[in-house]
Amino acid sequence: MDLALLRTFVTVHRAGSFTRAAALLGLSQPAVTSQIRALERQLGRPLFLRYARGVTPTTIGDELAHKVAPHLDALTEITETGLDRESVTRTLHLAGPPEFIAERALPALTPLIAQGLSIRTAFGPAEELLTGLAAGHHDLTVTTTRPRGGLLTATPLCDEEHVLIAAPRWAAQLGGPAVLQAGGVRVLDPVPFIEVHESLPLITRYWSAVFDAKPAASAAVIAADLRAVLSCVTAGAGLAVLPRYLCAGALAGGEVVALLDPQVPPLRTYFLSVRTGTLGLPHIARAHEWLLRSAVDW
Repeated sequence: MDLALLRTFVTVHRAGSFTRAAALLGLSQPAVTSQIRALERQLGRPLFLRYARGVTPTTIGDELAHKVAPHLDALTEITETGLDRESVTRTLHLAGPPEFIAERALPALTPLIAQGLSIRTAFGPAEELLTGLAAGHHDLTVTTTRPRGGLLTATPLCDEEHVLIAAPRWAAQLGGPAVLQAGGVRVLDPVPFIEVHESLPLITRYWSAVFDAKPAASAAVIAADLRAVLSCVTAGAGLAVLPRYLCAGALAGGEVVALLDPQVPPLRTYFLSVRTGTLGLPHIARAHEWLLRSAVDW
């Protein structure tokens, strides 16, 4: 049986689409369709059910993928490791939230640059980044959304604690955490909101978890980078909900104040995602391992 046909089959099985598999393999869609048909003729059994929006494996297809995929991934790892010993330079295409990539991921990966790794970054919403990962535009993505389906593999990377912060003058005006705990969320009504999106994703999540309520106002400032949100809060523009890692320095220096210290602070999990099977590529595997190792201290 032709290994090229099996490689195409496994890619289609993971992608759930001839079109997506063709893009990942660098082939035309008719070529992928022809290879799958050839494999089906060899086996004498259908491997996929075709639908308008993609394909679904038959039970025979699932069985074959379960048996074949680990061995194809191992072969890829062997061949790529051999290339790596010859010091072929690799470029890692890394995608995620701009502030997390800047403050966490890139500093953690810096030692690998001395080993010949090149890095290119991309930023965007989680769904857009995961779509780009599936299409082969990125090698690794960091998102707060766990991908679905078999094409992508996700590993929990770290949890971030969310903190409700404002400049000291706002904290003094509100009267401190005790007043907020006694008076409830309405105490915060005079303070403008600073957020990353009109939907108030961070504030809404915090309000729901801590106050069991929804925010009643819209944002005064929308800034797509959380570092810009922190700058606005530090300048006294209003309140925000930010990851503790991002505002820890400002909290320690007294530039901002935590308005509340809930017993169970809201958490959000980051996931490190790759296309299934690509951890056989040494430069992706090293970066993946390095980020997971670094995240232990985050």
